[in-house]
Amino acid sequence: MSNAQELIDRRRLRRKLGFWRILAVIAVAAVFAAILLPAFGVGPGNWRLAGDMGGLGSSIARVDIEGVVTEDDKLIELLDDLAKDDGVKGVILRVDSPGGTSVGGEAIFEAVRRLAEKKPVASEVGTLAASAGYLIAAGSDHIVARQTSIVGSIGTIFQYVDASQLLGNVGVSVNAIKSAPLKAEPSPFAPAPEEAKEMIRRMVVDSYEWFVGIVANRRPIPLDEVRRLADGSVFTGRQALQNRLVDAIGGEIEVRRWLENVRQVPKGLEIREREPKEDDGFGIFAGTRSMILKALGLDSGLFETTGLRGGMMALWRPDAGTTLP
Repeated sequence: MSNAQELIDRRRLRRKLGFWRILAVIAVAAVFAAILLPAFGVGPGNWRLAGDMGGLGSSIARVDIEGVVTEDDKLIELLDDLAKDDGVKGVILRVDSPGGTSVGGEAIFEAVRRLAEKKPVASEVGTLAASAGYLIAAGSDHIVARQTSIVGSIGTIFQYVDASQLLGNVGVSVNAIKSAPLKAEPSPFAPAPEEAKEMIRRMVVDSYEWFVGIVANRRPIPLDEVRRLADGSVFTGRQALQNRLVDAIGGEIEVRRWLENVRQVPKGLEIREREPKEDDGFGIFAGTRSMILKALGLDSGLFETTGLRGGMMALWRPDAGTTLP
């Protein structure tokens, strides 16, 4: 009797061990798939894209443009892909950005215009569409904002650091031999000469005129009126509507109404999120990183733009005041 019971117990133990071995193999395979598949171009962005293009029918694409604007090649690639996708009948850009680099805003604006030549494009403003964020929204054919959204801050800014007093306090002297007086000016190692300030001012004003021209071209506002609005001010969605910087108050429902009733997009189409592809070996973890940063109240875009960067910014900050010197 004892031997029979031991035999039964051994068989039960073997079955349990077999179950856990299979489970362990599946877990290891899942980990390897998570790490290796993105390295071969298969990741969350690709799965979503494949699903959207895999015979699921027509849809409206929605693209989130959030955080600090930079030269985002993957976002631009996505917008160009949407222009070629016959299954996409319209595009919603959900903009929530304080702006960023002037060049980044310019590049994405141009991609939006290329897309708008092929498909109806509308912008849905979230909390904020300022500076380069508003520039991107202006690339679409229709802008919708919430009543309390923050819109505007049309202008550019060039910031530089003067650390000469700090360096002097610690006994550090930085010298330079230059080919011309304005080379590498303004410098953080010495107060900027008036000639350098004037040079930068000319650059800022030229970029400002370019920005104002785009808004006047894209919005039903006379150029003189755009200049009046383009003093760096921000507006609520209600004020922006009065000033014709946006076309309507609302959200996704209002955007869909415009797409269907004005641009004749078929009614009732599903709105599907479309995201830039992740092509690095750890791309599958990018979404997790973004979720953790958001849970901590941090903006992942700021981590992409840390460090010293040259060039002008079209960026709104609550403590910055007007965007022009």
